[in-house]
Amino acid sequence: MNFGLIPIAEANITTLMRSITKVVINPLITALFAFAVIYFLYGLAQFLMSPDNEEIKKNSKQHMIWGIIGMFIMVAVFGIMNIIITTLGVKGVTVQNGSYTVTVPN
Repeated sequence: MNFGLIPIAEANITTLMRSITKVVINPLITALFAFAVIYFLYGLAQFLMSPDNEEIKKNSKQHMIWGIIGMFIMVAVFGIMNIIITTLGVKGVTVQNGSYTVTVPN
């Protein structure tokens, strides 16, 4: 039974890493970033819907702060990866739009 998500066998380590990146890592990073945005928006909604309750306002501020911290960390990691790759002159790796791709030079 083959679902077509991951090939049955990989020819070499490069194609294996490309498949793992495409099927596991990139969707996981996207899901974590989406979770951070949702967490921030949840805190914002709580903050706006209960302006009189100080306890809820305090908790919602914490939600917003941790959502922003999570988004900042994920964006910063890709920025740092891009700086390292550019500085070292690594060929075949590109970091764009919150994900990275590995290409095999011919």
